[in-house]
Amino acid sequence: MSDTHQLETAEEFHARVAAATDDEGRLPVAVEAMPGWDIFPFELEGLLIKPLEPLLDAEPPREGEDPADCSCQSPMPAERAARVAWSNERWALVALDMKLPVSFILRPVEHFDIADLPDDLAAELGVLMVRIAAAVEELPSVGRCHIGRYGDGGAHAHPFFFGRPARMPQLRGSCLLDWEENLPPVPPEVLRANAAYVAGRLVERVGGSGPAWG
Repeated sequence: MSDTHQLETAEEFHARVAAATDDEGRLPVAVEAMPGWDIFPFELEGLLIKPLEPLLDAEPPREGEDPADCSCQSPMPAERAARVAWSNERWALVALDMKLPVSFILRPVEHFDIADLPDDLAAELGVLMVRIAAAVEELPSVGRCHIGRYGDGGAHAHPFFFGRPARMPQLRGSCLLDWEENLPPVPPEVLRANAAYVAGRLVERVGGSGPAWG
């Protein structure tokens, strides 16, 4: 086990950040970093960073922190089941109603988070990530597949896959989701067709079942 004696504590990290704030508790806008990128979606004039909040005593609880309380212990709600684009006995790929050409969450059927996936599921996750990304990037309206893992709201593993629109350079990179909220909706039939295409490619390459609608 690694020796953590010399590692920086949460209190030390927070204190160092707080020391860089102004009298209102605000950090300066790092215009040479992300706000200075050509992909940053907001104008800099008047842009403020929220005041730094106090350090919490502990991380806030997540849904499913106790496996017995996780939604995976109950039958999948009908609304989510209707959006399952691909599945096998171990995984479900759920299409999201976002304003990108296609977006998914991948969930293991059993209750695991990313950090405690057993080796066999971890290996399969790696293969699935590659196959999903490849299929998403085959869509003519997609330039790249972004993959995200946050896990701050739920303790059940749920990596995201976002189809970044093709040939729209402002939407590249880590600001994609800031842009996404302000884009016009994608017609439902387009979302379904794109998700069904990705699912079909997964069935071809790794087996499993496609969507009920495709």
